[in-house]
Amino acid sequence: MKEITLSLIAIFAFGYVSAQDTKFGLKGGADFASMHHKFDGNSYSESETGFYVGGFVDIAVSDKFHVQPELLYVSVKDLNQIQVPILAKFTIVEDLSLLAGPDFGFLLDAGDGSKTLNFGLDLGLSFDLNENFSLDGKYNFGLSNLVEGGNSDFSTRLSGFFFGLSYKF
Repeated sequence: MKEITLSLIAIFAFGYVSAQDTKFGLKGGADFASMHHKFDGNSYSESETGFYVGGFVDIAVSDKFHVQPELLYVSVKDLNQIQVPILAKFTIVEDLSLLAGPDFGFLLDAGDGSKTLNFGLDLGLSFDLNENFSLDGKYNFGLSNLVEGGNSDFSTRLSGFFFGLSYKF
């Protein structure tokens, strides 16, 4: 299932690329992740710091609107995942853009009783330092309950802040 989803996203992204003004790039930075647990009415959170690296395609639809699919490897302590955010990028003012869109995470080392698909929504900002480099900051709102068979009283959700640097070729 993971391979099919990633293949469809890649076909969509690269098929769309041929007709638009596009730039490819690399990105990396720090991930400040939080796991929010809820068991029998009690809640607690765990926080860890990790890193992310990956690539992206910046597809200009108009001067002020771009679509930016990404493929990221995210590593936080014992939890590794592949994330595929598909972000809408709206220019607010020159060099500053709003990022928003869905994020599909595929947990690579989920244990027994855990789901492997983490769906979330990303919201953030991107600041262009120059034509090639950008500073990015976003928050991933984890929406999926990662507990197999979990409900509203028995859940684990994964969210996190991402801060990093992007380079466009």
